[in-house]
Amino acid sequence: MKAGGGLVFGVPRAAALPTFLLRRRRSTFRCYSSSSSSSSDHVSFIKDVAAAQPPEHLHHLLKMLQVRGESVISPAMKQGMIPLAIPLSKNNLGSVTALLRWPTAPPGMEMPVVEVRSYGVWLLAKTVDQYIHRILVEEDAKGSSAEGVDQIFEASGVAGEKLYTRGDFAKSANSNIDVYLLQKVGLFPDILERKVQNHFKKGDHVSAMVTGEFYTKKDHFPGFGRPFVFNAEVLLKVGRNPEAKDAARGALKSPWWTLGCPYQEVAEIAEWDDEQIEFIKEKVSEQGKQEDLMKGKDAAQISLDEAAFLLDLASIEGTWDEQLERIAECYEEAGLPEIAKFVKYRE
Repeated sequence: MKAGGGLVFGVPRAAALPTFLLRRRRSTFRCYSSSSSSSSDHVSFIKDVAAAQPPEHLHHLLKMLQVRGESVISPAMKQGMIPLAIPLSKNNLGSVTALLRWPTAPPGMEMPVVEVRSYGVWLLAKTVDQYIHRILVEEDAKGSSAEGVDQIFEASGVAGEKLYTRGDFAKSANSNIDVYLLQKVGLFPDILERKVQNHFKKGDHVSAMVTGEFYTKKDHFPGFGRPFVFNAEVLLKVGRNPEAKDAARGALKSPWWTLGCPYQEVAEIAEWDDEQIEFIKEKVSEQGKQEDLMKGKDAAQISLDEAAFLLDLASIEGTWDEQLERIAECYEEAGLPEIAKFVKYRE
């Protein structure tokens, strides 16, 4: 068995840290109240606590989410969820939309929009602008007489004017909104998966497999394991069990909280019992860390790996808060004090 701690953006978790994350800067903290959350709260939280660049049109997205019936919540309301999330809003079913603050994101990469789930996150869009664009197209497709459409476009403000012209979907003569979104807006996990499912419904297994493979291209959803999990499910469905097993094992090299489903479902396809879990537990033990030091691994990298491993373990049962203090300590030891403060910050 080849066991590993996982990949982030196509490289081992032990890869060198981006230099921009190693620069220390002084953070100013303020209180973020859930009862009076606003776009200014989120912008200042992202700057001062998450030590990141706020998306330019974040305030427009927050207004749009409110028009859709979601409640804007405090960015510090992170209890019980993966500590790398920056909450934006919550719908009436309790689902939270958030930004994901990658600890070691490549320079210039925007924070993706995600839905927070017990096991981690589900990717909604790679950027705030992409998510705004998708919402506008979907609302426009409903027709001008549909309730709330005017308000959505009004809430989108200058972002909407920049990203989409109302009526373009109808003018395209494309009756399939999923096709339009993929061609004009960008790639989305749920749409690609729906496309594969539609191929299966038509009995076109070849197209299903081609689309499943396309989903996994490294530049499409960097850092996320979900495409590889879904591709494993596609291979399993067409009876290619050995390939499905290999694909699932490859998926488990990604952070487990990006799998788009509970770890156990992927481990079952991979035909692993507790091997990976035991391997990771050994790696975060004092003995495991000492062995890495003896092999010449940099101490900061060992700490960064430990944080990633602990996030993996927490994703299995959703025990994020139990691992919080040690994860923060790991980032501190790895030379990422801003990430450590962000991870620990709570209302």
